[in-house]
Amino acid sequence: MALKPYKTLLKRAQDEFIQNKSRFIGYGAPVETEEEALQFLSEIRAKHKDATHNCYAYIIGPNMGIMRYSDDGEPGGTAGLPIIEVLKARQVTNCAIVVTRYFGGVLLGAGGLVRAYSQGSAIAVNACGVGVIHPTARYIMEIPYPMLGKVEYFLKSQPVIVEDKAFTDVIVLTLIIKCGEEENFINDLTRATDGKIEPIRMEEIYMAWPEES
Repeated sequence: MALKPYKTLLKRAQDEFIQNKSRFIGYGAPVETEEEALQFLSEIRAKHKDATHNCYAYIIGPNMGIMRYSDDGEPGGTAGLPIIEVLKARQVTNCAIVVTRYFGGVLLGAGGLVRAYSQGSAIAVNACGVGVIHPTARYIMEIPYPMLGKVEYFLKSQPVIVEDKAFTDVIVLTLIIKCGEEENFINDLTRATDGKIEPIRMEEIYMAWPEES
């Protein structure tokens, strides 16, 4: 049974803001397992041992089967739940968010905390970027030097990512493309190069592609 595409975060990233003198730092990361999520949390906790709170949420599994969150000392329902609600709204899984707070001396109230931790989660997700996991094929193809310009021009219009380019007696390109787009790509390549370039399929992987706007 083929894995259905699902959304996740593209990379680790962070962002921050100040709310009524409290500093909020939102961290996000793609993770594959609960163990990876907890390891990410441990890293942020160690980095911010002096923080007032390190609140978090994570969702694991293509079907969002595991959901965990913590208020880490904030009033119940004002931190972890708003963080995970943002993840659910963005429909991302296999990801973890930690929102670190340095208290600035001004109480925010329950509503203020909910808004602040929601914002902390949202800016972390935006910093990481959202991608969609698709079955993806990796190809290599050899290109004679005189044909490089023509092939590179062709690739600009194709839904492929050039992963690597090696210069030997020929140029060896490593490409990745969504599995559903392979047939059209190969047919177009054959026409564009008069059948002189034959890509070789190396493997199939699962990879996050940037979310289409």
